[in-house]
Amino acid sequence: MSAPAVVIAAPASGSGKTTLATGLIGALRRAGHQVAPFKVGPDYIDPGYHGLAAGRPGRNLDPVLVGEDRVVPLYRHGAQGCDIAIVEGVMGLFDGRIDENRTDAIAEGSTAQVAGLLGAPVVLVVDARGHSQSLAALLHGFATYDSSVRLGGVILNRVGSERHEQVLRAACDRVGLPVLGALPRMTELEVPSRHLGLIPAVEHGVAATAAVDAMTELVAAHVDLRAIVAMAGGSVNGDAWDPVAELAAAECSRLGPDLVRTVDSAPHEARASRAPDRLAAAGPPPKSASDSSLVGMAGGLPSEPARVASSEGPLVAVAGGPAFTFGYAEHRELLDAAGARVVVFDPLSDELPVGTAGLVLPGGFPEEHAGQLSANERLRTAVAAGAAQGLPIHAECAGLLYLTRSLDGHQMAGVIDADAEFGPRLTLGYRDAVALHDSVLWRAGARVRGHEFHRTRLVRAGEESAAWGWRTTGSVAEGAVVRQVHASYLHTHPAGNPDAIARFVSAARDFDH
Repeated sequence: MSAPAVVIAAPASGSGKTTLATGLIGALRRAGHQVAPFKVGPDYIDPGYHGLAAGRPGRNLDPVLVGEDRVVPLYRHGAQGCDIAIVEGVMGLFDGRIDENRTDAIAEGSTAQVAGLLGAPVVLVVDARGHSQSLAALLHGFATYDSSVRLGGVILNRVGSERHEQVLRAACDRVGLPVLGALPRMTELEVPSRHLGLIPAVEHGVAATAAVDAMTELVAAHVDLRAIVAMAGGSVNGDAWDPVAELAAAECSRLGPDLVRTVDSAPHEARASRAPDRLAAAGPPPKSASDSSLVGMAGGLPSEPARVASSEGPLVAVAGGPAFTFGYAEHRELLDAAGARVVVFDPLSDELPVGTAGLVLPGGFPEEHAGQLSANERLRTAVAAGAAQGLPIHAECAGLLYLTRSLDGHQMAGVIDADAEFGPRLTLGYRDAVALHDSVLWRAGARVRGHEFHRTRLVRAGEESAAWGWRTTGSVAEGAVVRQVHASYLHTHPAGNPDAIARFVSAARDFDH
């Protein structure tokens, strides 16, 4: 039996979903509930605040990146041990991937689609500023637009006065929707943001914890928690997502079931690739992957303990800290399940862990920390040397920038023949990509769904093999494949691509021996 859920949605972006969802998670936790926090879509930042409020990793539910069939298993996996789940939506309730060929009323990747897959009720958060009696018409539209979406109630946000609240409650009554809470305007609760949205919780530090506490207090004082709990529901069936089973299925798909046992039993010496001597990194001995002091890949919280991990497996170093805050909890879990020993390190101050056999450089905000990243010369040198020796490196977005020659004039690792700079506009959207060359993650021709989310750009780029190709208004060749390095702006979800994680850990194992 999975935990029942409540989906927090809104008519549009900027209505206060993150404040309400984060505060609700915190308030329910304080009331004694074990709360599973989720975010619809590819967003990395909001789950960090969810994680602080819940005391467990915030997770994403994105049908575009992982496939519609994995949403419920991932939900069941993330909700294990909890008695309620709070799912924060993305943009407006019915907003999702823009696909001119799709005729369904429910857009792919929308909050409405995820709510339908979970069978969970939706609470609509309305920014009350500028609303009066006409709110009834807006709510009527959302309640009747698609019968598969069950609108369970409304939370009024940023209410101006007691009289304003009375008028809005009357409008809600007119369309038969209960008001579950009314929050006053409190500008001091605004969390600082930058060009890609909120400042990640890891970077915001103590201030992030204070903001979460304030959201929790606000929601606890102004939202009917008992009504929220009573409303929670869902109709999910089937098995929970399991990283071990996913890797086994990916291997069966690649080789055929009759060959899997033969490959698994082959000694390491029989593997084709042999690594040079281990990296001569002078860093400190790595901490255990289960060390609670490590910054994990789920919004700044350590991932849950691995169910399968080999002390003899290759050491995979994962960049964390304030500059590399983007990551999905399932990435760490798949690496563990594939037999890797995962160590998180901070490129702002740490050296490359001794014995690193694979390096993951996830997304984040390196442009905000370029000077400090550049000043860590020993790490930059070790990464460049490792890449030259064939170290498997998986770099996404921030990781790509770190591997360039320079970022906004600050010297970087120099693995990729390009410079990077802050650009004039935001690049944002889902991509249907094709791998253009074999790499440590994908074979040439593999088709992958990913997401771009950046405001930097590459300039003075060389002629290295592109990682991806896709079409938007024209043909795009993006990223770079250099030796055992796969670097790209494209964010992918490991749960949607377990075969890529297996391939990467296999390459790390070969390098390690």
